[in-house]
Amino acid sequence: MMQANNAILKLISNETLDSIHNIGVVTPSIYTSIFTENALKHEINIDDENKLTDTLLDSKIQLCQSVQEKNTSNVFQLSDTTSRAISAIQDKDEALLSQVLKETQALKKEIENLKEAVYKDELTHAYNRKWMNDRFIDANDNFNLDGTLAIIDLNFFKLVNDTHGHITGDKVLTFVATQLKKTKQSLIRYGGDEFIIIFKDTDQDTAFASINTIRESIISKKLKTGDASFRVSFSIGTYEFEEGDSLSSTIELADKNMYNDKVKIKTRITGID
Repeated sequence: MMQANNAILKLISNETLDSIHNIGVVTPSIYTSIFTENALKHEINIDDENKLTDTLLDSKIQLCQSVQEKNTSNVFQLSDTTSRAISAIQDKDEALLSQVLKETQALKKEIENLKEAVYKDELTHAYNRKWMNDRFIDANDNFNLDGTLAIIDLNFFKLVNDTHGHITGDKVLTFVATQLKKTKQSLIRYGGDEFIIIFKDTDQDTAFASINTIRESIISKKLKTGDASFRVSFSIGTYEFEEGDSLSSTIELADKNMYNDKVKIKTRITGID
């Protein structure tokens, strides 16, 4: 049996999520059973769960420490740069002002990199849930704006992974995310093979039409991997919300609409061939 690392644990987790996607109710014991089965398939020993948990926590802690250290460094640098800028303005020292400007521009770039580490999905470079919550949701889990929430769920994604492998599956997720960004709206990777798009001040029909145009373009193409080719499609669920509406309720209603759309789209697209 091999020792688990972050990459293989992520792979097993994705396979488990694929397996439980269509199960109506998932209890902890069902999840554990499926996770264990997938782990054994990869010859991974998960008997010592504490060790696995430590592996994951170590990775998260290292990321948090790195972000904290960079934030601390940036705070001190910003304080120093600000003090020197004030002195330069008071003394009308143009040379010092020019130097401070360069330092501030470099600091801004560093802060943007930190924001990306905190708010971006590593694989698809879409935003993550934390970004969505910090940007659009208040402390009571309610929206702070009007608009439409769209949820997008890939069809037959487990079949893509099973047929062509998880590396190809990752490429499909990245490809779909790139296409969805053409809406010019806020794209969030909600989990697994699901995305959310927040359309500001946009009605439900307009939001759906925008995503459907992208879907039809994707459906008309076949993606290639080695000598094989396959088709990708997804289902769309939209729901129009107002400021003060609950995020969780809005997602639930959009998800219901997405299920209805999935039934329709799967009468046209019956697989990945």
